[in-house]
Amino acid sequence: MSDQFDVIEAGGRGRRRWIGLAVVLTLLVIPAVSLLLSRDPGSGLPAPSSTAPIRSLTRIDNGPHALRVPARTKGHDEIIDVVFPDGRRAEVRYPADLDLNELGVRPFQGAWIDGQFRRLGVPYNGVAEVTGGGRPIRSYGPDVTLWPRQPGSGGEGQTLLFVFGQWRMVMQDPGQGLTFDQRMALARELHGRTTKDGFLVLSGKGSVRLAGPGATAQGDPVGPQLWFGGGVREVVALVPIPDCARKARLPSVIAGRGYPGEWTCQGDVEIAVAGSTDFRKRALAGIRVTLGR
Repeated sequence: MSDQFDVIEAGGRGRRRWIGLAVVLTLLVIPAVSLLLSRDPGSGLPAPSSTAPIRSLTRIDNGPHALRVPARTKGHDEIIDVVFPDGRRAEVRYPADLDLNELGVRPFQGAWIDGQFRRLGVPYNGVAEVTGGGRPIRSYGPDVTLWPRQPGSGGEGQTLLFVFGQWRMVMQDPGQGLTFDQRMALARELHGRTTKDGFLVLSGKGSVRLAGPGATAQGDPVGPQLWFGGGVREVVALVPIPDCARKARLPSVIAGRGYPGEWTCQGDVEIAVAGSTDFRKRALAGIRVTLGR
């Protein structure tokens, strides 16, 4: 059987010379025509509306996925000042060898959109794990985009990506997903600002209602939280819960990690920890949280 590329060599030498010349001329003419067309001011396509499907590749800055807070030293302890996503401040004191500030801290917040619950969090490896260098499906404004369901994510559905200053927050949209109008409402009515020390504070209005301290969804605490660590490292979750000793539950970020998790209450704050036995013991005994007034 002849090789599939033998057709290029068919015919006499003169014929091959003319074919080669024709190919060269074609390669020269096409760029020239394209250049002339590009100079025509009337040939430009209109810019897509903010809610149109996006067809071109889009590069999104990965942004910070954890905040490392400067710590003050007092004896054998370190002290850091933190801000929860609802704007409430707190002082966190812990044994210096826990290196809590070096784990990095991420905000978490639950929300309802027209009565449908969704979670807002920061992906541990940044938004690159959502975008994958690919393209969004749609834009709902300059700071909100929709991304395809990630391979292996099961029923997590598509992902809404929000840009709040230096922070990138994601909202998984499982099942049939929110409607177009609900997603537009999120883009208009969910707001975030960054404090001078780098923490994210969220607010909602209209059809967007943020979960308050002590709120639960399917038994899981979903009010404003701060998560230290993650990935393959230890995790500490600080969860404000009024009447904590009676109402606290182990958060899913702790319970779903595949190794033991524990929690304790200090006043109206739950301290939930996952990690080695030694880390859990030292964290639960040594972390002290004082909420601001």
